[in-house]
Amino acid sequence: MTSNDSAHAPSAPVASRVPLSRLHHNDEVTDSYEWLRSKDDPKVRAHLEAENEYTTARMAHLSPMQERIYQEIKSRTLETDLSLPVRRGEWWYYGRTVEGKQYGIQCRAPLARVDDWTPPALSPDVEVPGEEVLLDGNVEADGEEFFSLGSFEVSNDGNLLLYGVDTEGDERYTLRVRDLRSGKSVGEEIPGTSAGASFSPDARFIVYSTVDDAWRPDTVWLHEIGTDVASDSKLFHEPDDRYWVGAGFTRSDKYLVIGIGSSITSEEWLIDADDLRSEPQVVWPRREGVEYDTDHAVVDGEDVLYILHNDDALDFELVKVSAADPLGERQAVLAHEPGRRLLGVSTFRDWAVVGYRRAGLPRLGLLDYATNDVKELSFDEPLYAAGSGSNPEWAPPLLRIGFTSFITPSTVFDYVIDSGELLPRKQQIVLGDFDSADYAQERVWVTAADGAKVPMSLVWKRSFGDAGENPRPVHLYGYGSYEHSIDPGFSIARLSMLDRGVIFAVAHVRGGGEMGRQWYEDGKLLAKRNTFTDFVECARFLVDAGYTTPAQLVAEGGSAGGLLMGAVANLAPELFAGILADVPFVDALTTILDPSLPLTVIEWDEWGDPLHNADVYEYMKSYSPYENVRDGVTYPRILAVTSLNDTRVLYVEPAKWVARLREVGADALLKCEMVAGHGGVSGRYNAWRERAGELAWLLDVVGITNDDQPKRAAASS
Repeated sequence: MTSNDSAHAPSAPVASRVPLSRLHHNDEVTDSYEWLRSKDDPKVRAHLEAENEYTTARMAHLSPMQERIYQEIKSRTLETDLSLPVRRGEWWYYGRTVEGKQYGIQCRAPLARVDDWTPPALSPDVEVPGEEVLLDGNVEADGEEFFSLGSFEVSNDGNLLLYGVDTEGDERYTLRVRDLRSGKSVGEEIPGTSAGASFSPDARFIVYSTVDDAWRPDTVWLHEIGTDVASDSKLFHEPDDRYWVGAGFTRSDKYLVIGIGSSITSEEWLIDADDLRSEPQVVWPRREGVEYDTDHAVVDGEDVLYILHNDDALDFELVKVSAADPLGERQAVLAHEPGRRLLGVSTFRDWAVVGYRRAGLPRLGLLDYATNDVKELSFDEPLYAAGSGSNPEWAPPLLRIGFTSFITPSTVFDYVIDSGELLPRKQQIVLGDFDSADYAQERVWVTAADGAKVPMSLVWKRSFGDAGENPRPVHLYGYGSYEHSIDPGFSIARLSMLDRGVIFAVAHVRGGGEMGRQWYEDGKLLAKRNTFTDFVECARFLVDAGYTTPAQLVAEGGSAGGLLMGAVANLAPELFAGILADVPFVDALTTILDPSLPLTVIEWDEWGDPLHNADVYEYMKSYSPYENVRDGVTYPRILAVTSLNDTRVLYVEPAKWVARLREVGADALLKCEMVAGHGGVSGRYNAWRERAGELAWLLDVVGITNDDQPKRAAASS
């Protein structure tokens, strides 16, 4: 507790201890806070409300700083703006944001000419000829505390709109269809669906997915518009609890692809889009540990499938097969190349786009169907992220791509296929005196405990001197699971930290995908501890190399990155002044032991199966944050943020963790959004204000309590 809030601080809520024993593999564990799992119990609600009141009181002194940062975010954001139009059919589609409104407005305007591929230059204050408002999120959200879209699609003929709405935060959407000619609803609503529903190419049908009792997407349905939902056809059902399902149409509109997948195995089935009631045909039967992804093209008059797979190819390879006989001869297109992790292929009529990673950065290349050559798109910055953007058309002369870095705002280009010209179309506007040249970014390499070289990205404002020139506050971020990569990206909110002298750092720890598939393999299952020790070594490097001191070092991670935060708090509490854990997966062992909980069985491929494997049980118990809170140590200040309706990481995990931390004297706060999900609050202004509060807390932890420069005294503490 700091001097700012200690004088009149209220007492922290004390959760009742209700011992509950569980026995696995001859190991009996007593859990005193498992009662907090009863979401509808009035005592649980009362405890969460008390936690919120306590956190509000403890953070009250941060209100001025929170308000300043919130206003900084607002002042740098062009609140009334339009997205770059995307061509589809006879329309340009784009979104509007309007000052003072929480949600976006989806619009379209007719093409000026059929051959027009140059997006119109739209201005927020100039009327767009022929504009139609497709969906105003502010109207749809009226009267709701939470609002999120899970599906949004216009039919190929441009006449119907399909959209899915979630007003709880539990990621379960009610599908609705609107006739864009009349503005009236069409047919029945379809409740309880997953995200990602689609129109069939002829707009007669909707393809959607539903979930089982464990919230696993397990069934794909076919709904004929205008008919009773009760008569919908079941296209596919996956009974194995380890797999989820989803479906979508190829860009060519030739096939509906039904995808079945776990963390390590996948399988795909095709249905001819002209006969959606026909039996699905498997592409490759599933084999444990083999992942693949399919897209359709027509090459030399033949329907072919481009398949990206890891069958005896750790970093994946790309092959081409006949669509009529996908189990037949495989023609190598891009052979396996260690160190080049192929990520995806997206086919168009005359060429394809390939995404891949090399040397820790995402790359983008154009694939020539005739030669199998790949032309890589090049960019000037040493750290960046580039990827394919919105490209719904089957035969465009341009490829829409997105580009960003830690210091360059999000930029959209059109790449001209014939000439290779890269046309800048739109860059995120940052208002005020922002100049990217005022900021710097670099990558350093940290030696892990076992000798592995871990990349770490650093971003800072040049006026404070070079990074490492003198110790100053550092905000260290990490994730490290599911092969998810934390790539360079621009953030307006982050500027409020950089402009106060804070260095932002990302530890690209094992378990992520930054350095290829082996990097992921070396940070999962019985190698999971590498994720945590990599992060600790990155923190220790920052201190030892003079970038910062423990009194000035704060860490942040969310979801599986929240597990990382809880683990490093136990492993090396002396290295950090504060830890921000967002929707943190901190009661991992309890969750992964219970197959009735949402997504648990699917997660066994990532963490192991402690229910049936004693070695996995012992290993997970050795690092699960809740299980390993330690007596007799001084923990950094901790802020845990969660949401009551989160179905991915249940609120009970941080609630139990905070209660246990308080037992050993830790200064831990819990903030629980009572109407929200895994992504937190909805609405951009709400999100900005919440983020401003988190940043104010981080700044307070490192001693920046006003707009002065960081205190030099802290550097010697």
